[in-house]
Amino acid sequence: MDFLGSVSHLVTRFFDVLFAKPLTASEEAAVRDWLSDEEAGLFFAQPYFDQRHAYHAGLKVVAAGVSDTSIIKAALLHDVGKRHCGLGAIGRSIATVWIAVKLPAPTSFRQYKDHGEIGAAELEEIGCEPVVVEFARHHPHERPSTISPATWNVLRRADQPAKPKALAGT
Repeated sequence: MDFLGSVSHLVTRFFDVLFAKPLTASEEAAVRDWLSDEEAGLFFAQPYFDQRHAYHAGLKVVAAGVSDTSIIKAALLHDVGKRHCGLGAIGRSIATVWIAVKLPAPTSFRQYKDHGEIGAAELEEIGCEPVVVEFARHHPHERPSTISPATWNVLRRADQPAKPKALAGT
């Protein structure tokens, strides 16, 4: 991702976190239909704004015509490691800049930076399918050889936040 693309992504994610609403009862039921009890436990342990992002990612995978539940699960569970950092919209923004300029990071910032590896370890521990574990571990970086390019592209597109309505004209 180039610098301007990265800034655009960060601004968009900031507003996603800031304005997110908790899942409705019907949205929660849909998530529970896709996930095992253990997987749902990790999903619902996330802050509501990460649940909302993950739910939208799952919907995008389904909208792309994917019916493989392991790929839907990968979209739903890819950020479960973020819950350990305890950071909101502003904290995540500060952590991103802090890490980018390579300052010594406090624990919460390191947990945010390493959320993929942290989440992958948890997903592996409960026996998730390899694509679920590997997408959590490797996003948003390079595709591992264990995930096909087509699957990786669907999951990466699903992980991209929608542009906020306030910025839709830009």
